[in-house]
Amino acid sequence: MTMKTMMRAACLAVFAALTIGEPVLADEAAPKMVSGKDIVLDRGKGNCMACHEIPGIPENILPGNFGPALAGVKERYPDKSALRARIWNEASFQPNTSMPPFGKHHILTEDEINKVTDFIYGL
Repeated sequence: MTMKTMMRAACLAVFAALTIGEPVLADEAAPKMVSGKDIVLDRGKGNCMACHEIPGIPENILPGNFGPALAGVKERYPDKSALRARIWNEASFQPNTSMPPFGKHHILTEDEINKVTDFIYGL
């Protein structure tokens, strides 16, 4: 075998090792879709359970009781946009609130606020 043939074989082997590997599954390649529930329960994002009781959520162990329970939200806010506005910036309704202004201070994105609103509205 000539040196040129050996180099070609080595290059092909390296190329094959780099390009032929474990197949990537579709669900591994796509970014994980985050739901409103995920955001509500995420301590680094919504963290709603720190202050609110969330009915029907087994993950809501030792719920907070500082804010109102998130039950019957649809009855309290027939207009979903009013609920969204409170999540965006509760201080515009109650200046002395402890609730973070999730939208105003960019704690959550517009999409995340929409997902949280939809989730809470459906409780």
